[in-house]
Amino acid sequence: MPITANDTNRKSWLEVPFNSDFPIQNIPFGVFLTKENIVTVGTRIGDFAIDLGALQQLNYFEGIELTDDMFMQDTLNDFISDGQKTWRLVRNRIAEIFDEKNLKLQDNTKDRDIIIFEMEDIEMQLPVLIGDYTDFYSSKEHATNVGKMFRDPENALLPNWLHIPVGYHGRSSTIIPSGIPVHRPMGQTLPNGETTPVFGPSRSVDFELETAFITTDVNIMGENIAVSEAEDYIFGMVLLNDWSARDIQKWEYVPLGPFLAKNFATSISPWIVTMDALDPFRTRGPKQEPTPLPYLQQKGKHSFDINLEVAIQPEKSEATVISRSNFKYMYWTMSQQLAHHTSNGCRVNSGDMMGSGTISGPTPDSYGSMLELSWGGKNPIKLKDGTERKFINDNDTVIMKGYCLNGQVRIGFGEVSSKLLPPFVRK
Repeated sequence: MPITANDTNRKSWLEVPFNSDFPIQNIPFGVFLTKENIVTVGTRIGDFAIDLGALQQLNYFEGIELTDDMFMQDTLNDFISDGQKTWRLVRNRIAEIFDEKNLKLQDNTKDRDIIIFEMEDIEMQLPVLIGDYTDFYSSKEHATNVGKMFRDPENALLPNWLHIPVGYHGRSSTIIPSGIPVHRPMGQTLPNGETTPVFGPSRSVDFELETAFITTDVNIMGENIAVSEAEDYIFGMVLLNDWSARDIQKWEYVPLGPFLAKNFATSISPWIVTMDALDPFRTRGPKQEPTPLPYLQQKGKHSFDINLEVAIQPEKSEATVISRSNFKYMYWTMSQQLAHHTSNGCRVNSGDMMGSGTISGPTPDSYGSMLELSWGGKNPIKLKDGTERKFINDNDTVIMKGYCLNGQVRIGFGEVSSKLLPPFVRK
C-alpha cells in the first residue's frame, strides 16, 4: 500500500509555520487533554492539534475498519495493536482531509470547531500505556568513551559489545512526557577515597540523549522474529532523555547493572513520529565489524538521518546548546535490537518502548551526556550566562530536539523538555 501521506507536493489548508517540525507530511500520533478535560487521541499539523476521536465520530474515517472507540481512549495502544495496514490507512486519510484541495472539513465551520485545537489550549499526555521498557547501549562512541573513563582505555569495549545489542530492562512506572519536572534522586554513593557508602542526594545528575521506538504486538512467548521482519512491528519513534545519577550508578552497577541510578525518571517527547513518516530519511549505519551472527545480519538502509541537539537552560537565563549529534551514528539498528530482544522467545507487546541508548557522535561536541561532554567533570561546560556545568544543577531545564531534513521536507519530533528540581521533601 503506497504511503500517499508523504507526498512532498501536498500542502495543508491549516497554516504551517516555516521550519515547523509538523508539516502535513509528518502526521504524528499522541494523546492530549482539552480545556473541557476530555482526553483524546490526536495528531498535529503546524501549531494545531487535531482530535481524531471527533474525526471518527463525525465519520471522516468512513471505509476504514476501526473499532467504534478506537480514538476515544487515553492511550494509543489499541490503535498500535491494529498493525501497519491500519496505521497507513489512517495517516493517508488524515493527509487527504487536511489537503488544501479538500473542502469537506475546510468549509465546515461546525465540524472544525469540534475537531481542531490550538496547541496552547491543550495539554499533552503520555501517548501509550508502556508495559515494558528496555534500554539499549548501542552507540559505539558512547560505549568507548565510558569504557575509557571507567575501565581500560586500551580495551574500552567489553568483549560482547561488538556481537550483541547490549541492553537492560528499565522501569516503566517513571516514564513521563515532556514538561513534567524531575526531582534530584537520593541514593547510596561511595565518596572518593572512602570504603563505606553514604546516603544522600546525587551530586552527578546527568541526561542521556536518546531516541526510543514503540512496538506493536510482536510475537507470542517462545517465538523469535527475523531481523528482516522486525521493522514491520515498529510503530514510530520519540525523543528520550534517560536521566542518570552517575555517582549512584558507579557504586551500584556491579554486578547486575543499572538500577536506582536510572529508574527515577525517563522523559519522552509526546508525539510519536511514525516509521512511515521517517521512511524518506533512511540511511546506512556504521559498518559492523566483525560481521554479526546470521540472525542479526541485514543489508540496505536501516538507520535514519535524524539531527539531534541538547540544550541546558538555567532558571533565570537563556538556553545554551551543548551538543549536536545524529541518530545515524548508532552502531546497532532498531531492527537488530528488536530481533535480538525476541531471539530467546521474550514476548514484546503493543506499547512497549525500546530506548536506543545514549547517542554520541565522533567529535566532543556531539557527545550525548554530560559524563562525556565534561569528561567525568574534568572539563566543565560553560553556558551563555557565564556559569559552568559538570553535571545538571537544580532548576536547570534540559531540552532535547530532533528533526530530519532533506531538500523537500522537514519532519521533526518537537522537543522533550524537563526541569530538574531539588530532592523531594515529604511534608
